[in-house]
Amino acid sequence: MQMVLKRIFAVWILALLAIPVPAAVRAETLADALVSAYRNSGLIEQNRALLRAADEDVATAVSALRPMLSYSASATYSEPARQPGTDRLSASIGLQGKLLLYDGGASRHAIAAARETVLATRAGLLDIEQQVLLRAVTAYMNMRRDSEIVALRQNNVRVISEQLRAAQDRFDVGEVTRTDVALARSRLAQARAGLAAAKGALAASREEYKAAIGHYPKTLAPPRGLPGTARSLEEARGIALSAHPQVKKVQHEVAAAELNVKRAASRMKPQLKATAQVAVDKDGNDSSSIGLTFGGPIYQGGQLSALYRKALAQRDAARAGLHLVGLNVAQGVGNAWSQLEVARAQITASDQQIRAAQVAFRGVKEEATLGARTTLDVLDAEQELLDARASRVSAVTSQYIAAYQLLSAMGLLTADHLKLGVPTYDPAAYYNAVQGAPATGARGKRLDAVMKALGK
Repeated sequence: MQMVLKRIFAVWILALLAIPVPAAVRAETLADALVSAYRNSGLIEQNRALLRAADEDVATAVSALRPMLSYSASATYSEPARQPGTDRLSASIGLQGKLLLYDGGASRHAIAAARETVLATRAGLLDIEQQVLLRAVTAYMNMRRDSEIVALRQNNVRVISEQLRAAQDRFDVGEVTRTDVALARSRLAQARAGLAAAKGALAASREEYKAAIGHYPKTLAPPRGLPGTARSLEEARGIALSAHPQVKKVQHEVAAAELNVKRAASRMKPQLKATAQVAVDKDGNDSSSIGLTFGGPIYQGGQLSALYRKALAQRDAARAGLHLVGLNVAQGVGNAWSQLEVARAQITASDQQIRAAQVAFRGVKEEATLGARTTLDVLDAEQELLDARASRVSAVTSQYIAAYQLLSAMGLLTADHLKLGVPTYDPAAYYNAVQGAPATGARGKRLDAVMKALGK
């Protein structure tokens, strides 16, 4: 019998050892969340496509200075014949070529303006990247904040439940009145309502996390140290005014607007074009011609002058926009800097408040057991401690969000600057492939390779 029991015991041990032990789930870090947001952002993908469209505008402008070759074919049946003894059917096929030799510089200005627009769109793409990453930071920190507040509210419900039981026991022995029990019941209901509200806020933060980062949160690791920003407010503003994508974007828009003014003026100048044509009819008779065409506008009903004035107004608007963007960027840096300072002060004050509230709560609780304090005093002390802890959680969240807001206001909240270790989008790859307006041949094959790398 003992031998049988030993064998059964050995079988159970082997079975237990064979059960796979689940590996510890790795907590998601803030860097993980930022990488996921960068990879899964539809907004970034949308603006990358807009950038590629702007790249094609350069190719379109370049094509205006290239030879234009087209073909034509015609067939005509006449009844009766146009002349006696001729065929009723006539047909021909031909090639036509055109080349713009001179247009007063309008095409060159169009190419330069399109290139400036590409640079402006690239800067806009960086600004979109900053918005996506800042939203991800905010969603991550708010998710952690709301999770901790739910835990605090749950603990608060447990503590007040204990206070209610203690008040009921003391009422049963005549130490307190029914009023003390009612107060405890009221606070418990209030605590449960607060817990329900906290759970609702957590559910909303969970959905925002999914929208900003691309998946629902699991276990979130505490964030590491704050990102490096600047040593002073003046230094932060200086970096922002020189490096912020919004500033760079408008600078290139101003340059493009100035080129468009020159382009509008060039439309009033004459053009010189070369033309060539070759054709053959159904009888094998061929004909060819080559020539030059020179001409320009004399009177267009005021259209060209209106277009020129419009270009001047758009240039002035772009210049004014650059001034406004500079003011807004500087203001954004100042706001983020002050919010970061306020959050730091709130954390320090909250730490002091928590220490004092803990001492007060323990003291009031002990005094209540001796009859020197009422149930209301205990509940008030517990509520004050809860408020202090919740304030600290919110202050820490505000500190991290403000630090990344400051980084964004400086124009440095990018995947490259944060060293996220994720492959980044190369905006020059597509531009380099299309700027020469490729159509077929080796250039076209290189463009096909670039499109394949982009997954298009």
